Amino acid sequence: MELTKPRIAVMVAVTAFIGYWLAGGRSASGAAWMILGVVLASCSTGTLNQVMERDRDALMKRTSGRPLPAGKIDPTAALAFGAACGAAGLGILAWKATFAACGYTAATMVCYLAFYTPLKPRTPLSTWFGAVAGALPPVVGWAAVTGAAEAPAWALFAIQFLWQIPHFLAMFWLHKEDYARAGFRVMPVVDPAGGGTAAQIAIHSFGLLLASLMPMLCGLAGVGYGFGALALGSAFLALGMRASWTLERTDTRRLFLASLAYLPAVFGLLVLSA
Repeated sequence: MELTKPRIAVMVAVTAFIGYWLAGGRSASGAAWMILGVVLASCSTGTLNQVMERDRDALMKRTSGRPLPAGKIDPTAALAFGAACGAAGLGILAWKATFAACGYTAATMVCYLAFYTPLKPRTPLSTWFGAVAGALPPVVGWAAVTGAAEAPAWALFAIQFLWQIPHFLAMFWLHKEDYARAGFRVMPVVDPAGGGTAAQIAIHSFGLLLASLMPMLCGLAGVGYGFGALALGSAFLALGMRASWTLERTDTRRLFLASLAYLPAVFGLLVLSA
């Protein structure tokens, strides 16, 4: 269970289901098969990521207790488990959903494991690759219904992509010493003065406000959603600007906690307005 990163798997399941629902999917069995497929793929990605990063995880306080650096599970067994979950998840999506949903899920895994994970010790650009992978589950859910990723699906992608940058940069800033100890070249590590981190938080918080209005513009939601998204986005932008201005621990933590509430709130508004 620890190898699978269950909190991420739950988030993947929920956001994929939101894409499925907003695309008009109302089949309980179809949703269940789709969720099973994406959860297994997420479990695979989380496991294989930990296999690849086990030596660096051992150097970080927040990850040293994970099963592999703690010696609770053999890496070979973890590798086999991760590969089996991935094969099962992709197979289920191809069989019970659509080939498009399977393809976007495979792209998510490739982006996370072939780009994000190996680039983390090399460049802060890894965060953006990770954000691409993290933003694809709603597209998978949409494609499971329609067989394609249409404009509204990419509106959901844009919201989730832009949300992740201030979310993760706030977390990286709060734990920058830990990331530096493990050799991860995230933005706060390569730019300890914080100028780059502050700029990216501000830019992406503003971009998130604009992206949150896209579902209304492409016909996925009505004016009521637009007002709600504008209020939520403005509040989040205010916290983002405050955190980027001061980079104080209190303000950065407040932004991180707000990010945990923002995405469910916006997607909840979307589901209610559908």
